[in-house]
Amino acid sequence: MSARRSRAVWTAGLLTAAVGAGLLTAAPAGAVVGGSAGEGVYAFTAKLNVGGERSCSAALVEKQWLVTAASCFADNPAQGFKVGAGAPKLKTTATISGRAVDVVELVPREDRDLVMAKLAKPATGIAPVAVGFKPLAQGEELRVAGYGRTKDEWVPDKLHSAKFTVGALRDGSVELAGASADAAVCKGDTGGPAFREVGGRYELAAVNSTSWQGGCFGNEDETRKGAVDTRVDDIAGWIQSVSSRTLLSRSSWKYAAHTASGYFTGGSNDGKRRMDLFVVWKDGEATLFQGADHDDPKQPFSAEYKIADKGSYWQDARAVTGGKFTENGSDGITVRWASGKLSTYTHVDEKGVHDEKTLRPGGGDNPFWKNARLITAGRYTENSLRDDLLVLWEDGSTSMYSDIGTKGLSGWTQLTKADNGWKNAAQISAGEFTGKKTADLLIRWNDGQAQVFPGVDTAGYHGSRITVRPVGSAWKNAQTLTVGSFTAPGKGPNDLLVGWNDGNVSYYPGIDAAGTHGEVQLVG
Repeated sequence: MSARRSRAVWTAGLLTAAVGAGLLTAAPAGAVVGGSAGEGVYAFTAKLNVGGERSCSAALVEKQWLVTAASCFADNPAQGFKVGAGAPKLKTTATISGRAVDVVELVPREDRDLVMAKLAKPATGIAPVAVGFKPLAQGEELRVAGYGRTKDEWVPDKLHSAKFTVGALRDGSVELAGASADAAVCKGDTGGPAFREVGGRYELAAVNSTSWQGGCFGNEDETRKGAVDTRVDDIAGWIQSVSSRTLLSRSSWKYAAHTASGYFTGGSNDGKRRMDLFVVWKDGEATLFQGADHDDPKQPFSAEYKIADKGSYWQDARAVTGGKFTENGSDGITVRWASGKLSTYTHVDEKGVHDEKTLRPGGGDNPFWKNARLITAGRYTENSLRDDLLVLWEDGSTSMYSDIGTKGLSGWTQLTKADNGWKNAAQISAGEFTGKKTADLLIRWNDGQAQVFPGVDTAGYHGSRITVRPVGSAWKNAQTLTVGSFTAPGKGPNDLLVGWNDGNVSYYPGIDAAGTHGEVQLVG
């Protein structure tokens, strides 16, 4: 039988790779015929115990979500992979890096042998595998890992992996052939990841579904070793949409100190992704939420990355804003520190902040910038390739530094003199709301009123203020305000993400000259 036959032929002639309950032990099983993966390698690979009846493998794609094969949970895997959404019928436990966590929810993909499995609590200390958007190509090499049998062990105790080559590509599935003589997918490997290794990082491309199991323990007479995997490269957005459900809810937003939005991880706005969100917490931890590429309004982010641990230098941040500070490339972050130092990081990604440029030094000899109470970066100079910095000082005056670049600040302009009224501004944020030639300024006052100043530039504030929220509104309870594109991929009037002082999070899509239009509750 050809190793390139259709999925229907494969499914009829192959064995599913789930292993019976009688083969389970308290120790983690091992996987894929091939070499041992090594301690801590491919730690995103999990072992599933489904009701004490089956053992499968899975991949951690977000701290509280696994992706695996739906057939692991089907009543009779030999007759199909259909499984209902909700809690699994049988008690299911996922073991990841030696820690067992219950699976509490299943979200099946109806068109293929794939299901998302939610964990009862996040898996900490383990980096999830990225979900690759790059289409699979015939002839490319993937590594497969899992916790199934090997060629000489019925229930091994270590993760194993082997390399495979991509064969025929079909809607929802891909045929794999071992890159070495002993590479095979065995019982217990169902749902395990097939992934690329790219520059020291891993990208999930498929999950194990069915195989001939040639060379696996107990199946020595079979010589065929090919496998059929379920593709994820063509549904990466769906996986991110499901896995992002728990991103914001895991964080206690009443402890958020500063937020900044920007196209940090995706370069300039290409119309395919929403903005990322950078959060500095009161305890010094810093987190990056990556913007999603799908259209679910309640899931604006697709991944979460810890940038700094509790107690880091970020606890000295006093004001943070995101913006475009180089002519080309992704957005960056500008920070005013407790010392009075003003820094710009021109590049931000899932590994942290990079390329720091000191705009103004801090310390005892340079106390001036300690008086910068609020800052926001925006497009306040028409046709500029970089953003400007608008500053609200302690005395209530406002000023602008145009065209922030890697060489520092330039083009200082005083917009307003000292004014006790401006001392009542609680938050400021630049945004594109009214379609003016330059950006607008959103201000939330201490009394709960929120207003938009349209088309601010070096000549000051123009036109009538737009009242977004009246005096005494619930916005007096807003702890963080972040302007950005959070509704859907692509351009349009900016949205406003609000972190409330009770820990809830919501956003208002498409603020314009008419004000806000509805509210989308994200947390709470």
